[in-house]
Amino acid sequence: MDRRRFLSVAASVSAGSVVVGSVVIGCGGCGGSNNGSSNVIRIISSLPRTGSAEGQTTTIVNGIQMAIDDYGREIAGMKIEYSDWDDATAAAGKWEAQAEASNAKKAVADDDVMVFIGPYNSGAAKVSMPILNEGGLLQISPAATWPGLTKKQPGDTSGEPEVYRPSNRVTFCRVCPTDDIQGPLSAEFAKDELKAKRVYILDDKELYGAGIAGLFEAHCRKIGVEVLGRQGIVPTQQSFSEIAERVAALKPDLVYYGGTTQTAAGRLIKDLRTAKLTCPVMVPDGCYEKAFLESASAQDLANVYATIGGTDPKLLKGAGAEFVKKYKEKYHKNPEAYAVYGYEAGKVFLEAVKKVGKKDREAILKACLATKDFTAGAVGKWSFDADGDTTLQQLTISKIEGGDFIPKKTMEKKPGA
Repeated sequence: MDRRRFLSVAASVSAGSVVVGSVVIGCGGCGGSNNGSSNVIRIISSLPRTGSAEGQTTTIVNGIQMAIDDYGREIAGMKIEYSDWDDATAAAGKWEAQAEASNAKKAVADDDVMVFIGPYNSGAAKVSMPILNEGGLLQISPAATWPGLTKKQPGDTSGEPEVYRPSNRVTFCRVCPTDDIQGPLSAEFAKDELKAKRVYILDDKELYGAGIAGLFEAHCRKIGVEVLGRQGIVPTQQSFSEIAERVAALKPDLVYYGGTTQTAAGRLIKDLRTAKLTCPVMVPDGCYEKAFLESASAQDLANVYATIGGTDPKLLKGAGAEFVKKYKEKYHKNPEAYAVYGYEAGKVFLEAVKKVGKKDREAILKACLATKDFTAGAVGKWSFDADGDTTLQQLTISKIEGGDFIPKKTMEKKPGA
């Protein structure tokens, strides 16, 4: 798909909301005032609030709300308002380019909006990044992990990341580790901990899934793990039995799937198990959510490993553990893996507002991107590098046991790796 065409997508998908107190909730139609209000700073989030990712994105939204609560919903005499917008549609059940583009355009046009938190998906980021960059609006993603969004990838000919920066400057940043950490460290774990010598790789043919599968494959080859084959699937097809039988016949030590819950990870694993393939299956953070645990039976998910950049909420300490405690008290449930990154995104923005002390898009943008040794959040000390990426370089590998993700190992990128 030609990413340049996204810049001309008509803003025909509305994103209204209903007001609850000082917080604007929902998605569908309100774009805000072009004139702006002198004492209002608005936070926009654009996430898939429809479909199977809704459970994960609800916890991200909850994390953002908790960050705002920390400041009493007011900074330097300015009222903090929050609009929770949807970039998914009921028809698709996941994000769509037109919805993401519409949200980005409306955010730029609203003078009260000082930050766009999102998106959740890397493919959606390709849509909104150029629009927001041209509009000079700060964008913070809590979950988009494709490294090409911020830095040149080996062998890439698509013009990344410059194609997302028409103003020739950085306006996008993210508080989550990227796939160039997740893919290679997952391969290291497969070799060292799972003793895999021969692997088969599947992916969903999308930017995130195919991208992380490629990074996993490249590192497997680098460290001497034999790649028996790689195949892309069509997530909408009803059965993967033919593919599953072909993979099972090769008797791999591990199967890696680059994809998400929304691109049929659960159904694929079910068909692999039906084909009598009992070896470990590994999936990335696009599956690190309750919806994935519910997408297949406990028997099918036995011997399945899932990875996430950063730290599983169960392992957070200090301020992180306090965040988890407050989250449980407020929402009466455990936070999903990306809740803490919603909180982190909100905190780093609000700390920039506090530092600037006034309603100024450009000043807030610069202050946020200049963040160094940040400790006001819940994931530990970190900084933004020159590309807008977090300096956190960790990966947590969990195994699905008892209907939950049980952390088995936390790894860090080796210097120079």
